[in-house]
Amino acid sequence: MNVVDSSGWLEYFADGTNADFFAPAIEKTNELIVPTVSIFEVFKRMRQQKDNEAALKAVTAMMQGQVIDLDSTLALSAARLSGDLRIPMAASMILATAKAFDADLWTQDADLKDIEKVRYIEKK
Repeated sequence: MNVVDSSGWLEYFADGTNADFFAPAIEKTNELIVPTVSIFEVFKRMRQQKDNEAALKAVTAMMQGQVIDLDSTLALSAARLSGDLRIPMAASMILATAKAFDADLWTQDADLKDIEKVRYIEKK
């Protein structure tokens, strides 16, 4: 199973330098877990950078994976991770979701690079 963080999705949709790194995880939709916080972040950023239509297309693509809502169990896990690892709220929610599904987390977020089961590539 795979989780791609918001920066990875944005890189993929923009066909950025690291898009090919994220493509295998994103394109295997049957193995893809999508936290709702990622949908929020990607939709918001795509609307800012492009328009509503592009944002909706991005979200539609994201929803091809298994969308996971933030429930109280994930919220508590994320809060623990945020405090223990000193990482931001959204990153901790995405990490908690990956951990809950024993999934690899694909990211460009340097805050997560040394964590087990994290596949990290430096943002260029």
